[in-house]
This record gives sequence, structure tokens and C-alpha cells, in this order.
Amino acid sequence: MDAASDNAGDASRALIFALVALACGHMLSTLLRTIPAVSLDLMAADFRIEPQALASLTSVYHFAFAASQIPVGAAMDRFGVRPVSLGLLAGTVFGAVASGFATGPASFAVGQFMLGVATSGMLMCPMTLAAKQLSAARFGLWSGAILSIGNIGMLLSSSPLAFVIDNFGWRAGFWISALGGILVALAVFVLVPSQPAEHKDDSSPLSQMIEVVRLGLSRPLRGVIALALVSLASTLVLRGLWGGPWLMEIKGLTRVEAGNQLGAFTLAMIVGPLLVGMIDRRLGHRRELVAGTHAVAALLLALMALGAPHFPVAWLFGATVMPPYYDLVLFVLIGLFTSAQPLLFGMSRQLVDAQVAGKALAAVNLAFFLGTALMQSVTGAVAAFAGLPAVLLFMAAALAFGVLIFLTYTTSNS
Repeated sequence: MDAASDNAGDASRALIFALVALACGHMLSTLLRTIPAVSLDLMAADFRIEPQALASLTSVYHFAFAASQIPVGAAMDRFGVRPVSLGLLAGTVFGAVASGFATGPASFAVGQFMLGVATSGMLMCPMTLAAKQLSAARFGLWSGAILSIGNIGMLLSSSPLAFVIDNFGWRAGFWISALGGILVALAVFVLVPSQPAEHKDDSSPLSQMIEVVRLGLSRPLRGVIALALVSLASTLVLRGLWGGPWLMEIKGLTRVEAGNQLGAFTLAMIVGPLLVGMIDRRLGHRRELVAGTHAVAALLLALMALGAPHFPVAWLFGATVMPPYYDLVLFVLIGLFTSAQPLLFGMSRQLVDAQVAGKALAAVNLAFFLGTALMQSVTGAVAAFAGLPAVLLFMAAALAFGVLIFLTYTTSNS
């Protein structure tokens, strides 16, 4: 009995180390996708283009990321988590190096495309290993832990990255990320076990993609997908792109001061899912919780925009512009209220038959990142045409519209 207990304990510890190693890949992914938030102005100056144009260009990352979801998932079924994760990490290293050495918009777009493809499976890898090895209860715990570890990457891309950029330039962020990719790959090589391929689905990635899209457009999932398209996008585009320019250009903060505020935003995004999960278990009204939190987030985004110089909130308080701590409070609240996003995964599983639950989850995941790519691209044009306050108002309107469609196509017992 003691020997069996010791073996079980060793296996459990080995699995924990493997999951942490893979989750560090997700952390690297969140770091890389949010580098532009504190370096967009310097990158645009180097490439001799407008920051708004570069902002639209960075959506290449998210389009590549979304398009790679289904093929990477199929590869994990065919070849296993370990070889796929090592291949993705190698691609991440090359993509980070290519982005760091970019000399203009075209070469930077190539680097961003490489990173989008390579980091597309960084969340799926630990999630897949956890799903195969853990009970449903333990998987719920670890899925939250994996997301929290991943969001540490956004903490690293706040004040620490701002300090690096101020002292060593924006390219250093990508080179440090490349070094991090090598270290994570070594950890995965040592700690993640080899598993036999399962060959669950021999259909082509294209046919799988068509099935996922068809399911996502079906009436049961239509409301969930509509909200998913704008939910994650509102936080990732704010945190990963426009938050820094807003604080530096509109509120006059230094790069490090802006990084501090974005760090607080990220902490809220780490703590928020745990709080929302507890509230969800206590209340049991998931549809109302998801709709209510996202509606409040839309209002908070609008309030942030209206605190710009000579806008209504600033005028109401008799100020030229609302002070930076006003934005700090709003950033934290937005991070907390948008943390109901993971509940959309749970709703999608409830709304479809068990045999297509996996494809339903893939449809939601695809909507999350496709929506992010679309919003990042569109807000670049909005910023060029009407300025940063208009960007935040557009995001607020998109989020509110998503909530409306969500309520229209879901029912109170879903």
C-alpha cells in the first residue's frame, strides 16, 4: 500500500510539473500578444508609419491565432501534446526573433503571423493534458490555475516590460521572449510525458473547421458566439493595444506609470475568474450573471472614454480631463466584470448534445480570438479617423450589442 501510495504521489507531482511547464507556454503567449500596448509609439516611429496603421497590422497575430485553432487541436489528437507543444515553442522562438529583427511593416507582419500560428495552441496544450489526466473536479481547479498562470504574462508586459523598453528599446521585449521560449521548451522536453496518438478524428482540418463554424452559427449557440466575439476582444484589445496609448497620450503618464496601471488591470483579470466562479456556484443564474457583468463592462468602457479632455464626464466634474486614478479604478473594474468570459464555455456545453460538446468549445474559443482579431483591425481604423475616445466608445457599443444578441438567443434556463 505504501509503495502504491508513493507511486501515485510521484505521478501526481509529475503531472503538476508538466502542467506548470505547459502553462508557462501560455504565459509566454499572453506576454507576446500584449507587447504593443507599451511599445506601439516606438515601433511605429521605427517603421515610419502611423501608430493607428501599425495597430491594425498587429491584428495579423490574432487572425493567424484564430485560424490555427482547429488544425493545432487535430494535431494534438494525432501526435500527442508533447511533440506539438515542442513544435509550437520552436515556432514561437523563431517568430519572436523575426519580430525583434523586423525592419518595416512587412517583415513585422511576417513575425506576427509566425507568432500567431505558433502560440495558438499554448492554452490548448495544458488544457488537453489536464482533461486527459484529471477528474472533472480537478480539471475545473486546474483550468483556472492554467489561465491564472497564463495571465502572469500580461503582468510581465506591464511595468517590467515598460522598464525594459525605456532602457533597451522595444526589440528587447521580443528577444527576451525568445529566450523565455527556449527555457520553456527545455522544461517541456524534460517534464511532459510522451503519450500515444489517439487519432480521434481522421477528417481534414478544413472539414473540421466547417463543422465547428456550422455548429457556432446554429441557433442554440448563436447568442453565446455573438457575445464571445466581443467579450475577450474588449479586454485583450484594451490591455494589449490601446490601454498604453490611452494612458500616455490622453492622460500624460510615463511608460512605466502606464505599465503600473495596466498591471493592476491584469491583476483584476487574474483574480476575477475565481470570484465570478464562486458567485456562479452560489447564485446559479449563469445567463443573467454573464449578461449583467458584460453590460456593466460596456458602461465602464463608455465612462472611461467620456473622461477624455472636454468630454461630458470631465465637464460634469468641472475638470479639463479626468485624472489618471479615475482610469485606474475603471481598468480594475473592467478586468473584474469581464471575467465572466469562461462561463461562456460552460454555457456552450449545456446548450448542445454531449457528442458535439468538444466542437462547441472549439467554436467558442474560435469566436474569442477571431473577434479579437476583427476588433483590433477595426479599432485601428476608428483611431485613425476619430481618435482614442472613439475607440473606447466603439468597443463599449460592440460589447453592449453582443449582450443584446446574447439575451435574444438564450433563455433563462440556459
